[in-house]
Amino acid sequence: MEPTQIQQWARERIEELPGAVLTRPFGDEHEVYRVSDKIFMMLTEKPGRPIVTLKARVADSALLREAFTQIIPGWHMNKRHWITLDPGPELDRGMVRDLVTESYLLIVENLPARLRPVDPERFGQAASGESRQRPPQSDGTE
Repeated sequence: MEPTQIQQWARERIEELPGAVLTRPFGDEHEVYRVSDKIFMMLTEKPGRPIVTLKARVADSALLREAFTQIIPGWHMNKRHWITLDPGPELDRGMVRDLVTESYLLIVENLPARLRPVDPERFGQAASGESRQRPPQSDGTE
């Protein structure tokens, strides 16, 4: 994998997400993606490496960091609520797409209904009517 490929995969997915908007509040070197003015993804560089930083559920972020060495606490973000994807062989296009989608939906589901560009419960349903699979939620008792 080319180091920049991880950001390209994230950008490709963004093009398919209704209401996702690119902003640059921190300068041209930081691509900040928002939905209804809430940040869900940032593309930037960690000294010498392109990275993708995403919003994540606390339990999911902890599990992902334990399972993948290329998923680390959010670079310059709240370490519990954000993850950073470092380029490397553990991450593939499908995983990056899924993590970008989950970050987007995490923000969308917490927006007032009138501001949601999609119904987070129906977004991504297969044509056959199947529900999109969401990761199991931890209640913190484990």
